[in-house]
Amino acid sequence: MDNQAQPQATDGGVTVKSIDIARIMRMIPHRYPFLMIDRVVDLVSGESCIGIKNVSINEPFFQGHFPQHPVMPGVLVIEAMAQTAAVIVVEKLGFENEGKLVYFMTIEEARFRRPIGPGDQVRIHCKKERSRGNVWKFSAEARVDETLCAEATYSAMILDR
Repeated sequence: MDNQAQPQATDGGVTVKSIDIARIMRMIPHRYPFLMIDRVVDLVSGESCIGIKNVSINEPFFQGHFPQHPVMPGVLVIEAMAQTAAVIVVEKLGFENEGKLVYFMTIEEARFRRPIGPGDQVRIHCKKERSRGNVWKFSAEARVDETLCAEATYSAMILDR
């Protein structure tokens, strides 16, 4: 299973301990420099997971945002949340849906509480609120250590290319 733990049954569904970057790249179409998650852990099928982003000073956006005080742009934090949600969707729908595009429909209640910068490991706690057909709604929190940095509720639609 590509460097990931075997699925385990839980009360809430099947839990996959870890999905590595190679598997993420098969699941979602994003690539450098716009692939915003490095790993997914604690995935409960179709329900929730934690996306991990290791923020490095080598990120291309730090050249201009801001050179003297590097801060990860809030829109990219939201994008990391969306990519984490896309992994939940594709894992639930099966391998035949790998590489499909997931488009934002709404972003609600986005709040930014603490800047994210070089050296931070962002853990994106993503949870499905509901789904109907090809439309899914999620809530997410981006945390560094235990500190809440950002949160949002958003919906997306999965489509063929």
